[in-house]
Amino acid sequence: MKTLNKILQNLNVTKIIGGADIDIADINFDSRKIGNNQLFIALKGVQSDGHNYILKAIEKGAVAIVCELLPKEIKPEITYVLVVDSHYALGYIASEFYDNPSGKLKLIGVTGTNGKTTIATLLHNLFKKLGYKSGLISTVSNIVDEEIVASTHTTPDAIKLNELLNRMVDSGCDYCFMEVSSHSIVQNRIAGLNFKGGIFTNITQDHLDYHKTFKEYINAKKMFFDNLPNSAFALTNIDDRNGEFMLQNCKSKKYSFAIHSFADFKCRVLESHFEGMLIDVKGIEVWTKLIGDFNASNLLAVYSTAILLDQKSYEVLQNISSLNSVKGRFEYIRSSNGITAIIDYAHTPDALKNVLTTINQIRSGNEQLITVVGAGGDRDKTKRPIMGKIVSALSNKVILTSDNPRSENSNDIINDMKKGIQPIFIKNTISIIDRKEAIKTAYMFAKKSDIILIAGKGHENYQEINGVKKHFDDKEIVEQLFKNVLNC
Repeated sequence: MKTLNKILQNLNVTKIIGGADIDIADINFDSRKIGNNQLFIALKGVQSDGHNYILKAIEKGAVAIVCELLPKEIKPEITYVLVVDSHYALGYIASEFYDNPSGKLKLIGVTGTNGKTTIATLLHNLFKKLGYKSGLISTVSNIVDEEIVASTHTTPDAIKLNELLNRMVDSGCDYCFMEVSSHSIVQNRIAGLNFKGGIFTNITQDHLDYHKTFKEYINAKKMFFDNLPNSAFALTNIDDRNGEFMLQNCKSKKYSFAIHSFADFKCRVLESHFEGMLIDVKGIEVWTKLIGDFNASNLLAVYSTAILLDQKSYEVLQNISSLNSVKGRFEYIRSSNGITAIIDYAHTPDALKNVLTTINQIRSGNEQLITVVGAGGDRDKTKRPIMGKIVSALSNKVILTSDNPRSENSNDIINDMKKGIQPIFIKNTISIIDRKEAIKTAYMFAKKSDIILIAGKGHENYQEINGVKKHFDDKEIVEQLFKNVLNC
């Protein structure tokens, strides 16, 4: 329990009505979860406005309210804290309530369109191998040392974030590696956090259903670097044409990494196979289980970050060679009859192009590449034709199917993707709405040495249709198909 005065000490407050020397048992922005002696933060959301639930929060036991607009009825026994931005205030309130946990460990944020999960997870695994206790906040899972905590968002809300970081501190973690989404940046979910470093992976079209324009999306990512402190480092992928832009106005120590450009940290891909690749970092050859130029870039970001965190180069490279690929990121399975299936989370045009290009570079050319892919419903529709164009041009056969259609009609989503397919490739494209049947059909088409890419869902173990999440796992379906081969 803390006093309201203490909780508000680092926050610019417009006005306080009532006493601030009161004890606060907990903080919450969900009026349904408010209990006695709690602080309620009224947030303006996309679908609802917390200011409409202030009275309900008081009835449930709130003794103080943080809001942007005062309610019409001011209750004398309640303290009201007026702020300019409740989302921004929530970040600082949560941080102070949990004793500023981000300042007690080294917090590294990873942002960009593709590669966030891979880089954050590999960093977490690397530092564990180097002997440190480490935390992870990612799309796939949140990890507190050895404990796995379910993940629902790429970047959790400010309260959940600080609660997780506090648990990491209590568990003795030295580091936390965290994905930072564009949504979390503009919604101020990361306000009040103390970052030791920030990493920019790349930026390509995504989330235009939320950000509306690509420029707005780029500026959202840049805000993260603009707000890094002088004491932090900012590491950017200079191979991306927006890499340098991210560091404009950034106050932190600036570093770059690249495969194809001049940079502070460089590496080259020497060999690439489905089993892994050989890369050269500072004249040292390293065999890694990861595959493709995009993963070479991810590994270079991991190496660069470790060096900037004062780790020894040789030990870092030695341990990088033993790192496994991240769940749902270019995971491949081979059947007993010689068919290779690759499961990948690629759900943006650039990610699809990277994965397909990598497969085409490795294969001999005699095998068929059969791709099963869909696009998420209620999300950026403008990327669908682009995805259709890329996948049809870089695959021998394409099966368009459902991803997470959510509230949209799967046929409409597939038709959006078809709009980008050039007439010459239409004959190699079929549509099967049922994703399980689509995967089975791809397997039926495949012959010995053929490759099946199942793109879009990766690590996800559900499919969301009409607001209902049902268990669905691409990898499970593939493993069952391959198992049936052994039993034949």
